Amino acid sequence: MRDEKLLNIAYKAIEKSKEKVSKDYYTLKYHLMPPVGFINDPNGFINIKGEYHLFYQFNPLYPEDKKAYWGHVKSTDLVNWQQLPIALCPSEWYETHGCYSGSAVNYKGIFTLMYTGNVKDSSGNRETYQCIAQSNDGVNFIKYENNPVIYNQPEGYTRHFRDPKVWKYGDMWYMVIGTQTVKEQGTALLYNSKDLFDWKLIGEVAGANTDKLSFLGYMWECPNLLNIDGKDVLIFCPQGVEKQGDLYNNRHQCGYLMGNLDYETGKLDYGDFVELDRGFEFYAPQITEDNKGRKLLIGWMGLPDEEESPTVKNGWLHCLTIVRELSIKNHRIIQNPVEEMKLLRKNRIEYNNIEIKSDNLKLDKINGDSYELICDFSWDIVSKFGIKFRCNKDCSEETVLYYDVEKEKLVLDRDKSGLSLKGIRKCKLKNHGNLKLHIFMDTSSIEAFVNDGEEVFTARIYPDKDSSGVTFFSEDGNVKLDIQYWEL
Repeated sequence: MRDEKLLNIAYKAIEKSKEKVSKDYYTLKYHLMPPVGFINDPNGFINIKGEYHLFYQFNPLYPEDKKAYWGHVKSTDLVNWQQLPIALCPSEWYETHGCYSGSAVNYKGIFTLMYTGNVKDSSGNRETYQCIAQSNDGVNFIKYENNPVIYNQPEGYTRHFRDPKVWKYGDMWYMVIGTQTVKEQGTALLYNSKDLFDWKLIGEVAGANTDKLSFLGYMWECPNLLNIDGKDVLIFCPQGVEKQGDLYNNRHQCGYLMGNLDYETGKLDYGDFVELDRGFEFYAPQITEDNKGRKLLIGWMGLPDEEESPTVKNGWLHCLTIVRELSIKNHRIIQNPVEEMKLLRKNRIEYNNIEIKSDNLKLDKINGDSYELICDFSWDIVSKFGIKFRCNKDCSEETVLYYDVEKEKLVLDRDKSGLSLKGIRKCKLKNHGNLKLHIFMDTSSIEAFVNDGEEVFTARIYPDKDSSGVTFFSEDGNVKLDIQYWEL
């Protein structure tokens, strides 16, 4: 009965505000976003029985109340998603303050979710429980009668113990979970189980309590542990990382360690920590392997504790990224938009051998607020070049992505991008005399894939509806340019 009551509250909130959200100009055209309210971590990303299913942290009551449900969508092609009924709501004693993040597996043919139940008392003290819910039809999920399967945290760690990511290796199930030591250092723990219900702690995969990773903050959230092209990779979100030059400039970070995992000890023999996205809003990615063997990622285009957005007044906040395929090259993760994104393409326009000579250039029909753009630049001598997106007539509003040739840095500048959000993000990029930028623009977001996924910049922007211009430019030299453009 409590489930039914909470679901009714959620559906009434959706019905009340969905029209207002749909009429907001900043509503995205091809990115997943909440029907109303607040979206954050993607959860339970899985390819099962011929379909992709994706869940997400969802608060339909935002901003009046904080209730973490699990929203649910499915797709056959990763770009066209069908909204399904809410999968989980915080109805039981072990989840009174939210059904927090988790993952999905196919357990003997049964669609199974594992998630964190969050509880807080009147003084704000936290309890965290790892829980299971299962479905025979892929829509209606029944919580395990003996939940939780893990009560709170093991000795030596705090109640910040959440976000289980589960997978099978050999004959055993494994789970990596984010936590914090009693010394308030972030870490990730590895568990195993024969049956998903009885779990044994193996040890720490890695942690900020080592000299090499001591800078990696007080809590690690949303871990994923997977094998990509023969390398074991721990992707996670460390909180409390201090800024270091161009690195770690966001409120909270997301990155990875790569090496080889010892399943007996739980230890990862890792190299350096590397940021996964160089932009402003990227957090809590969820990764799955599909029936084609692809490693697929989708992330939250937002950050914890950041709610500054003009969409709040219209009753919604945040969105998810497009789905990306992961691979490894030169011991680095490469991210590229999934092939299926091509299904959205319309009205192709192409320009070849364009030359920009220390000037600004606008091209006919290259503009708008929802498009895909591929630009191949080449040069001999030039100091700076790039693209100005979402420009108004006098360029008082624009979002700029440019390459500083002398400093060998790629820069995303949204200081004049519109309402609310400002800032500059940079990354080091070797000067090879050519640069490929693959851009996905939506009404209030930009995702830029650099040199076939060598780097990625993700950001929310809120320009005026009339700011739809695109300008290409170079300074102190010439660049050559090939362009492909599609409406989306």
